[in-house]
Amino acid sequence: MQIEIRGAERLSFRERQVVTLKEMGYSADHIAKQLRLSPSTVATLYNRARTKGYEVVIVIPGNNLGIFGSDEEEEDKA
Repeated sequence: MQIEIRGAERLSFRERQVVTLKEMGYSADHIAKQLRLSPSTVATLYNRARTKGYEVVIVIPGNNLGIFGSDEEEEDKA
């Protein structure tokens, strides 16, 4: 699984870090420890990023969902 953050170019480097970790499911406390920030700074960065507008897209290959056979079958259809 991959995540794609559309509109990331509008975010600062720190905002991108916080958004990525938050969207991966990490808590604000975990992110704060990881990035050596206070939990309130993490909350501020996340809220600021949300106001700038971004979209998270999860990319899941079809073969990981079991709806397609092997990669060879995918290539045959292309």
